[in-house]
Amino acid sequence: TLSALCLTYGQFSVCGRLWKSQPTTSDETVVAGGTVVLKCQVEDPDDSSLQWSNPAQQTLYFGEKRALRDNRIQLERSTPNELTISISDVVLSDEGEYTCSIFTMPVRTAKALVTVLGIPQKPQIFGHEQPIDEEKIARLTCRSSGSKPAAQLRWRKGNKELKDVPSTGVVEDPNGKTFTVSSRVEFRVTKEDNDAEVTCAVDHESLQNVERSTTQKLQVHYKPTAKIEPHPMYPREGEKLRLQCDGQGNPVPQEFLWEKEGSDTPLQLSSDSVLFFPFLNKSDSGTYVCTATSSMGSVVAKYNLDVSGKRDHRAPCITRLLPGAVSWHNASPVPSTSGPYHAVIGGVVAVIVFLLLSLLIVLGHYLIRHKGTYLTHEAKGSDDAPDADTAIINAEGGQASGDDKKEYFI
Repeated sequence: TLSALCLTYGQFSVCGRLWKSQPTTSDETVVAGGTVVLKCQVEDPDDSSLQWSNPAQQTLYFGEKRALRDNRIQLERSTPNELTISISDVVLSDEGEYTCSIFTMPVRTAKALVTVLGIPQKPQIFGHEQPIDEEKIARLTCRSSGSKPAAQLRWRKGNKELKDVPSTGVVEDPNGKTFTVSSRVEFRVTKEDNDAEVTCAVDHESLQNVERSTTQKLQVHYKPTAKIEPHPMYPREGEKLRLQCDGQGNPVPQEFLWEKEGSDTPLQLSSDSVLFFPFLNKSDSGTYVCTATSSMGSVVAKYNLDVSGKRDHRAPCITRLLPGAVSWHNASPVPSTSGPYHAVIGGVVAVIVFLLLSLLIVLGHYLIRHKGTYLTHEAKGSDDAPDADTAIINAEGGQASGDDKKEYFI
């Protein structure tokens, strides 16, 4: 469908055809640094060329001819019905309305809105620079700049999402196009939060579901703990002994005081956690106390030393926690090693019993054979003998004389 349009100026008239078809375009969204493609199509160009112009009304392309010297702008397709161009390395200033025009009578245009997304910078966490004492409140702030539109921030501690973030702020950047967002979180820390990872993540459509985040470890100061370890584990009289006061905490205890209960004079006060006995005596028996001290306080550990010269005696080992974080240990002598010896002794006894049984069997067999010979001899000489011995002698003699009796036939 078409209509006529005539313009009259004085005695002159100019008439032209008006086409109903309009150019078609589409709005585009692009991430800063990316590439945007602008396509303009028309059904019937009526022998006219399509043209693209930027928000400043500068012509970019007229048909297939470049009008603006900008190497980022390239021609993708040019036909009577289509003009497609691309803009690479898009910056925030490229945002705005782009116009596609076709020069018919009158000129027809279509608009394409290009939206450029500002990519938020990697977030930064503030407030973790100094260690936090246990049971105190940790206050952390996260900040990210350069997002357009304004980004959203999320907090995690370990794998747990922190909800109900108390405050979030949005401030426009000096360029007037992007925004800086900030978020603050507060929570009470415990001993278990030492070395815990706190993460701040930024969510924005320009990231295309790729998380951009920052993680920091918390440093929590907490009270020390201590226990005493003997080396060797079962001390005996005459041996060397090292008592190690193992202090744990953040910060680690740096001062150790050694005392013996019942004595008014401290045994040792230094940064050395070891109390050394070069030669144990029974007089060294008693309860030894180690006081480990750090900037977060002191803790007491106790150890009961019982020096014994008996090898097979075992004293019970007791561990208990006293008020004020005190640990108590009883020393035990060398454990009995009779288990392996019992096995060896059992084997020796079994061998001896076997040998005795074998000897009894051989001896019994010999006695039975001897008794049979005795009875046989006794039978042979028992007719004329007054007793058994005489019968045996007679039997042997009779056998010999029997051999002498021989008959000769002529």
